[in-house]
Amino acid sequence: MKHLNIILIFVATLSLVSCNEDYLDANPTSEVSSDKLEEIVAKNPAALNNLLSGVYTTMYTAGSGGTDLDHDDFGQKGYDIFTDMLSADMALAGTNYGWYTRIVRLQATVNFADIANYKPWRYYYRIILSTNQIIGALGGNDAVLATDDAKYIMGQAKAMRGYAYFYLTQLYQKGYDPNEEILPIYIDTEAPNQPKSKASDVYALIEKDLSEAVVLLEGYTRPNKSSINKSVAQGLLAYAYGAQGKYAKVAEVTSKVISQGGFPLTQSSALAANLDPVSGKLLNPESGFNDVNTPSWMWGIDLTSSNDLDLVSWWGQMDYYTYSYAWAGDPKVIDKSLYDKISASDVRKKQFSSSSGRPLYKFFDPNRKAGGQRTITTDYIYMRIEEMYLLDAEAKAKTNDEAGAKTRLKELLSTRNVNVAYIDGLSGASLQQEIYLQTRIELWGEGKSYLAMKRNKATTVRGERHLFLVGESIPYNDERLTFKIPQNEILNNPFIN
Repeated sequence: MKHLNIILIFVATLSLVSCNEDYLDANPTSEVSSDKLEEIVAKNPAALNNLLSGVYTTMYTAGSGGTDLDHDDFGQKGYDIFTDMLSADMALAGTNYGWYTRIVRLQATVNFADIANYKPWRYYYRIILSTNQIIGALGGNDAVLATDDAKYIMGQAKAMRGYAYFYLTQLYQKGYDPNEEILPIYIDTEAPNQPKSKASDVYALIEKDLSEAVVLLEGYTRPNKSSINKSVAQGLLAYAYGAQGKYAKVAEVTSKVISQGGFPLTQSSALAANLDPVSGKLLNPESGFNDVNTPSWMWGIDLTSSNDLDLVSWWGQMDYYTYSYAWAGDPKVIDKSLYDKISASDVRKKQFSSSSGRPLYKFFDPNRKAGGQRTITTDYIYMRIEEMYLLDAEAKAKTNDEAGAKTRLKELLSTRNVNVAYIDGLSGASLQQEIYLQTRIELWGEGKSYLAMKRNKATTVRGERHLFLVGESIPYNDERLTFKIPQNEILNNPFIN
């Protein structure tokens, strides 16, 4: 029990380290060194599961981006909001409380001293530090593992490290240029500060980590969807290939996830709230995008009252039916021009208020009481199977398999009450643009539009629901859409200026 307590102290200390400490220090806590951790694991291998659990917990922990009071600092879903706003598909329709104002005005991202640049940097390198601890305790990056349990822990650790580096590449590089130096690489906890590495080297590490994770996680049955399994690792790998334009590999991987992963498409009845016209009662409780047990969800977290999340959360910032900023005066809404492109028969049009654009019928606490949910028990989604369908269609369209792309797109849209006959008349750029459009519609509010914008080298134009820069055309590689390496890293790392 003593050994387990040391691990738990390490996890707690890692999550609470103050924002002025060097979070890439090789010995980040006084409680446990790498050597001590290896000794603990040698005596009690199961203790590593606690550290791995701590990595997953970081994904939804308030303050994991290094702040104590910022209400937009709550892990992965916080950066999903950042990027949805930068892509212009999500508009901030109120600035009463100030959160996200500098993001939507495209001011934060051009000022390396702005805290908004620091939060994702701190968060993702925190994940990297933790996973390097786990990998080191198992014998290092090239360890030969004797047991399935060790393989499964290593597979998850490498997948999470690949996940973190992938998102860093997306947020801190304007567009894929293999020769551009973009990020420092750390693959263990002993290395001192590192200079920036070329994008090609960062992506090579991402591909290596995720490819190895796919192999290591073969046969792994996860306890719940908060853990990464083989299909999720494949999904992350597909995204990494897509960001580099390796579409043949994207199609290979996504096809396997679709055919072998066992995740069905989200049923039509789960896409938007259906309310009794008299009582207002919710008639389809499977809707709301609030339950990790939804069969189409590949990766997510089952949030309960024990997680102690409140308005400092994705639901707190997004949901009118949560005691939240969205309810109190800072709603996040769909861009008007994007909403207008959704066909009238499409069930996904019903996800939004036709007048305000609020996602009142897509994301909601099941009780649907305005400002009602105080302690968050609605779940977080990180990945669902529709992403793989759309990535697969995109990849096929860009590798001259237009018939395959159309078939895949029809599979998805036919479940959304869309007359898919028009797809047969598309080809070339028009087919690719349609897949990009459907990606933006299907995954609105889920943090994927920014990734698609960069893959498709798109130019965005803000519609009338935006408060700032309305009508301005902004290309994907505009410096205002990409974060700067933060001041804190520059001050602490002598190799970066």
